[in-house]
Amino acid sequence: MTKSNSRESQYPIDPMFLDRWSPRAFTGEIIEEAQLLSLLDAAHWAPSSSNQQPWRFIYALKGSEHWEKFVALLVDANQEWAKNASALIFVVSRSFTGAAGSGEEKPSYTHSFDAGAAWGHLSLQARLSGFYAHGMGGIKHPEIMKSFGIPEGYRVEAGVAVGRLADKSVLSERNQAREFPSQRKPLAEVAFNGRFVAD
Repeated sequence: MTKSNSRESQYPIDPMFLDRWSPRAFTGEIIEEAQLLSLLDAAHWAPSSSNQQPWRFIYALKGSEHWEKFVALLVDANQEWAKNASALIFVVSRSFTGAAGSGEEKPSYTHSFDAGAAWGHLSLQARLSGFYAHGMGGIKHPEIMKSFGIPEGYRVEAGVAVGRLADKSVLSERNQAREFPSQRKPLAEVAFNGRFVAD
């Protein structure tokens, strides 16, 4: 077992998996584009079915001309804290293989799975680089599709806030109460040898 960051695994794993968590308290300091591109570079080395690499990343840096647009595309509850991040990213996946509109175009069963793997790589590289990444389902999916002219056949998966950790006092009282590394269910509740167990 491994202990780190007020967490404990049941089996020996690298501490980086326990050190990664999703805070809401960010300093709001500027991140250099090259620093963010390092995180996205790690993300795009994720495994993907038939090497299709269906993930796409749309990003904005705090202080840039695009920042307020990105913040506005989050649900209100996430705007409250994510406006203090250093970067915002929307993860989009291509839901088909082959050339669009051609006879080779086919649905991709694993596009969301692969995009999730890329997000996992991003989150770990962020932590290794002195940043934290917080994935968000609370984004305005239809508005994002329209705002960026994303065509049919692509799926807006999630948003990601990236930044350096601040003291939780910068958060609302409600979010301060939630600002800690979450625990996980026992492994036996999610991993089954030779059978499936529904909740």
